[in-house]
Amino acid sequence: MSRRRPVVGVMGAGESASAEAMRLAEQLGAAISAMGWVLLTGGRPAGVMAAASRGAARVEGHLVVGVLPDEGNGDDRQSTSELDLALFTGMGKARNVINVLSADVVVVCGGGGPCTASEAAHALNGGRPLILLAVPALWCEFFCSFGEGVQSASDVQECCRLIEARLSVA
Repeated sequence: MSRRRPVVGVMGAGESASAEAMRLAEQLGAAISAMGWVLLTGGRPAGVMAAASRGAARVEGHLVVGVLPDEGNGDDRQSTSELDLALFTGMGKARNVINVLSADVVVVCGGGGPCTASEAAHALNGGRPLILLAVPALWCEFFCSFGEGVQSASDVQECCRLIEARLSVA
């Protein structure tokens, strides 16, 4: 019997994402796909979600899943075009819980606002490993204070090593 592919959730700012966060997210998405892992994001066509999906979609054999806040209603503008699977929840921001509980490892890329912070908190509360990639010092200080389930990385290569290590423990 084969084991399912690991799912790595990448969370971060949407419209307010910095150029650096989007650059890292795109590299991370490509690296996740190259490792044969499934990329899971919030699925919207903005910021970290779109950049990670774009990077992953460039790699042969990719699988990109988006958990979206809306009901869909046939409006393709609600999701990034790189998704292989769009899950429309109709749950608004409550879909953040689905995002993190569906991931084996959660990465917060570049920080973000309250929604991204809630995803990091849900990851901790749900017992998911949390990796902070190039987040502001305050974020790192706060979330790392919760214990060994949280690690930080300054670049994509280090982040992928941490993801791999966490997946091998599971």
